[in-house]
Order: sequence, then C-alpha cells, then structure tokens
Amino acid sequence: MATTEVLPATELLARIGRMVERSLPLWGLSPSARATMINHSENVTYRVDDPASGGRSILRVHRVGYHSQDAIRSELQWMEALRREAGVETPETIPAKDGSIIQILRSPELDHPRHAVMFTFLDGKEPAEDELLGPFERLGEVSARMHRHAAGWALPPGFTRHVWDFETAFGANPTWGRWQDSFGVDKPTLEILGRMEKTIGRRLERFGKSRERFGLCHADIRLANLLIDGTRTKVIDFDDCGISWYLYDLGTALSFIEHRPDVPDLVQSWLRGYSKVIRLSREEEAEIPTFIMFRRLLLVAWIGSHAETDLAKSLGAPYTQGSCRLAERYLSRFA
Repeated sequence: MATTEVLPATELLARIGRMVERSLPLWGLSPSARATMINHSENVTYRVDDPASGGRSILRVHRVGYHSQDAIRSELQWMEALRREAGVETPETIPAKDGSIIQILRSPELDHPRHAVMFTFLDGKEPAEDELLGPFERLGEVSARMHRHAAGWALPPGFTRHVWDFETAFGANPTWGRWQDSFGVDKPTLEILGRMEKTIGRRLERFGKSRERFGLCHADIRLANLLIDGTRTKVIDFDDCGISWYLYDLGTALSFIEHRPDVPDLVQSWLRGYSKVIRLSREEEAEIPTFIMFRRLLLVAWIGSHAETDLAKSLGAPYTQGSCRLAERYLSRFA
C-alpha cells in the first residue's frame, strides 16, 4: 500500500472519507448517517446528516502534525468561554459516546491516526462578496468583543496555541513554510517581496507586542468563517486561533480579497464596528496596511505548502504575482 505522504489528494481524501464513515457510530449516530465533505483546507470538514434522527452536525478531521491534542483542547476551551462569557455565538462540541470531545480516528489505509471533533451545525450564510460593507461592520464588532474577552481571560492550565508573529511567519522555521518556495516565485518576485518582508519586520518591531495590542485572537476571521443569520453574527472555525497582534484579525478578514478597490471602504466599515467596543489609536489605525500585507505574504507561503488543496490550486502563481503589485504599492508608502 502506498504511504499517505505520497498519495494523490483524491485518493487520500477517499481513504479519510471511508475512515469517517466507519467512525460515525462513535458519536452514537445511526447506521444510516452519512458524511459529506464540505471543505479540504488545513483539515477535512464534513457535514454529517442522520436521517434516523433528522440531526445535522459538522465533523472536523485534523491535518496530521498541525495541532497537538492539547492545542485542540485549548481552542475548544476558548470557544466555550466566548459563548459563556462574551456572548459570541460559536459552534458547541458534541461529545462522543465515551464522553470525550476529541476522538482519535484510525484506519488501516492511513499511516497516521487523526484527531476529530464533532460540532453542532449552525444556521446562517456566508456574506455575499458583492454586499460586504454591512458584514464587515459586524465582523469588526464581533472581533472587538473577542479581543476584549481574550485580554481579560485567564488562560487555563496547559493552554497552548500557535503564535502568529514575524518569526513564526517568516523566520527559520515558518509555520506555513517559506513564501519563497511558493508558486511563481522568480528573481524579480524574490526582490520585491523580500523588500516588503524586511519592511514589515521593521514596522512590526517598532509597533511592539504590548498587552493592549498582542494576545489571543481568531487569526482566520475571514468571510468564509462568518455566518449571518438575520441579526445574529456567528463565528466558526477557530482552528488557527492563537497569539498574535489583534490587528492581524483585520488582515485575515481581507484574505484573498486584498486587491479589491473597495478595501479602504471595507476597512472603515470594520473600524466602525470595532469602535463600538474598543477604540484604536491613530498609530494603530495607521499600521493597518502592514497587517494586511503581513497576512498576504503569509498566504503566499500557505498556498505553496498546501498545494494539494483546491483553494491553493485555484490561486497559484497569479496570487503571487498580485502580491507583487500590492507590495509595490505598500512599499511606496512605508519603505
């Protein structure tokens, strides 16, 4: 049998899918329950429907080696605390029959076991990309509520999450790999993006990591992880939550749409929502472009290290080329 490290993505996903189907009874689901893959990114996510009960839930199967069991537990602890203490609507975990919320799934077809968590299904829709001003204001407000909670929350014993700072993004052992190894990186690209990386590093060092600016945040609060349900705003997928600058969340909100001409308007909408809870200083607002480009360069790295995913394939070299154009604009103001 081929090792899963060299399997084509389609075959790997098929094997994970068969493992998931065999594992559904762990959560007490009926033999007629079925899992439908809805996303393959850092993890593989399934919608689980059980005709016998009429129930619907979400199963997340974790990527091997990205998070430890302690890190996953830490994520779930913060999600629960946000629901209980800050009124932020997040999915609840569904314990398995043995009472545990983190299961370890195994299959003879796979080289490594995988962690899995079942969540409640939340109603709502991702905001439409042609009507973003209102959703961005909501996004700013809910982000501020999460940041305010994080700043006053005592981390539980054993709490551990990724740190998203300059060193972990672009240092000797970057979490998402080197942007230099991504699609479409030629000599001119190395020069322009390299200059931008150095400029970002200098500005972030000057910006600092004071308690008011740096702490626990969602770290991937883009539109795909926001659900609008009437007047309710719900936040999903805390898989990347970790320690970073709070303004990094604004950079992540603009993931993959940094090139849009209405980005300044979207930023202002986000700030209107954020200011309902937390007021930013002029210095903080002035550094927003740095966090947008910090995230953009980090995504160039992610695309290269996740080349097997549909999202990375759909973006590829054009995303790197677009990053160069945005870098030139950024450097004209901040270098």
